[in-house]
Amino acid sequence: MIVPVAVYNVFAWGGATLSTVTDMRARLDADVFAVPMASGVTWHITPGHALVVGSLMMLFFELIKSTGIGRAAVMNHAFSLVLFVVCLIEFLLLPAFATSIFFMIMIMTLLDVMAGFMVTIAAARRDFAVADGFGD
Repeated sequence: MIVPVAVYNVFAWGGATLSTVTDMRARLDADVFAVPMASGVTWHITPGHALVVGSLMMLFFELIKSTGIGRAAVMNHAFSLVLFVVCLIEFLLLPAFATSIFFMIMIMTLLDVMAGFMVTIAAARRDFAVADGFGD
């Protein structure tokens, strides 16, 4: 999930100083390319749309990765939590990050954290239940 956050940070820090929320909305809402549809209308794709779709794909792979157990998985969950805290601080304190696009990315990082901890807790409960069953 660090990739979409890093891409958004590049957009936000793109100039000599931090962009304003108006600058960010303009950057995220500009048409990148258009796809003609069979219905006769044109589908306009913006950087914001592409960033959300990319973030959803990254979230999918993060959720698959969160099913692992062990020391590496615990470290991955810790890094996910740190990334969420960084996103939350940026969203609350920096004007360029107060957009709906970044809010959705931040929520995806929260879902990554929650899924990782839930999988770890479920695996730990299963391990304790199995261990208790062998002791009888």
